[in-house]
Amino acid sequence: MKYFPLFTHLDAAEVLVAGGGEAALQKVRLLLKTTARITVMAPSLNAALRALAESSALTHVPRWPGPADLDRQSLVYAATGDRALEESLFAAARARGIPINVVDAPELSTFLTPAIVDRDPIVVAIGTEGTAPVLAREIKSRLESWLPANFGALGQRARLLRRRVAARIKDPAARRQLWERLFKGAFRRAVLRGASAEAERAFARELAAAASPRIGRVALIGCGPGDPDLLTLQAVQRLQEADVLIVDRLVNPQILEYARRDARRIFVGKSPRGPATSQAEINRLLVAEAAAGHVVARLKGGDALIFGRAAEELAALEAAHIAVEVVPGITAAHACAARFRLPLTLRERVRQFSLVTGSSADGLPDLDWRALAAAEAAFAVYMGIGSAPLLREQLLAAGARADTPVVIVQNGTKPQERAVATRLRDLTQAIDEAAISGPAVIFVGLDWAAAGLARPPEVELFQRRPGRQPERPGDCISVSTEAIL
Repeated sequence: MKYFPLFTHLDAAEVLVAGGGEAALQKVRLLLKTTARITVMAPSLNAALRALAESSALTHVPRWPGPADLDRQSLVYAATGDRALEESLFAAARARGIPINVVDAPELSTFLTPAIVDRDPIVVAIGTEGTAPVLAREIKSRLESWLPANFGALGQRARLLRRRVAARIKDPAARRQLWERLFKGAFRRAVLRGASAEAERAFARELAAAASPRIGRVALIGCGPGDPDLLTLQAVQRLQEADVLIVDRLVNPQILEYARRDARRIFVGKSPRGPATSQAEINRLLVAEAAAGHVVARLKGGDALIFGRAAEELAALEAAHIAVEVVPGITAAHACAARFRLPLTLRERVRQFSLVTGSSADGLPDLDWRALAAAEAAFAVYMGIGSAPLLREQLLAAGARADTPVVIVQNGTKPQERAVATRLRDLTQAIDEAAISGPAVIFVGLDWAAAGLARPPEVELFQRRPGRQPERPGDCISVSTEAIL
């Protein structure tokens, strides 16, 4: 980030605009939204600027500015078309510590003017550090269509009520929760409709409720497999409400950018065969933070209800009589399959798709191997990289075909994602030689050919090298390169 975004106070401030043409006019129009005192310096003005000067909206000085004219200015805009003059103004402004923007010259600017969505007093500023103003305009148009035209009425009403709230509610967290309820419920709807009396009644009800002791709550949030764009809108909303974040190891750190900056972060990672926070300690943290009146977001990779031990956390919170909700997330199997266009079901071919875990507290899970080995079976194995040799052995022993298609997706949806296609007989060797360590999902019984699709070119194809002996006699069937997935 080369330019740090700030909002500058310009109430009755002196601002100088050098230039009398269209570029200068655009800056003046923005400045007229403030209460700044605007001086335009140029030998002549275009018709629009001349009209503004005649109406006393600005002061016109009919010459180009010199360094001394910058004294006492809060901001300077230069749109003269004379690069030598603009360079001298830039040097003078830098020497005086005055922010200056030279139009279409980022190298001569100490600040940039963003694209603005104006819902006074709510203002959204969009910047691209001068690299792509077209993209800024695209974002602006989308926000303009999304925010109601009278959205600023909420900010104006909040300005009038802020002192009343501060006088009644001393705890900052309780005040924040009150504003969240006001801006999401009946108060918001009444203000946007212009129903002032109804808005005041809604405000009084919420204020009285906020004066009562704070009650904490917990949201178990599925954060998806890694790509922040796969977060649900509800997940983003709960993140922004939270006072405390309790975060799993597999949650992408970029997702935390959606949370408030002042939210406390507690990391409770569990790494395979490495340091880990016990589930009992996580349960204790959830209960303790909520009991203290905090809004808690428990962040889990994928979906909280799929191999996320959510049942234990739900039970602990219910036993403590703490309100809890589950915010669903996109689970890894669905996201990874979608990323590589791998159908999880096929009409008349795959009518049942299962999710199984490749690990348990006692090692290999006790699965129905015969059912999984059936010819029409299709399933995804979570946390199966470490136990892949045993998974392969159990499936083959239960009658699975050695040439059953397998697709391994590592770091699905993340920038470093990778997919390897192979056969069941080569599963262990493929993982070893491709150096797959996880996190990964192993798909068994699914391939693209059965759906009439070509294997995506980004999916690697693993085959046993010529002359390499199979891991178990009888497992290897001679298969040509073209026949594999």
